[in-house]
Amino acid sequence: MAMRSLIVSRSALLRLSMDSSSSRSAFRFFSDQGRVLSDEERAAENVYIRKMEKEKLEKQKRKEEKEKAEKEKAEKKP
Repeated sequence: MAMRSLIVSRSALLRLSMDSSSSRSAFRFFSDQGRVLSDEERAAENVYIRKMEKEKLEKQKRKEEKEKAEKEKAEKKP
């Protein structure tokens, strides 16, 4: 699944917030191809993103634990 992003410029957000008729409109999420994502697609993407973030944090934690163990091992040697 390709990563999708919400592309909204700051000026577009400013215009959107200043427009009185936009108070009823909601943000739309677009795919890489520019089409609007369905609720199911957005939910699936959110799950994918959370999974990737969790794996990244776990990898970082393992790396820190490894470095800590190596540091303790190096301190005990001399």
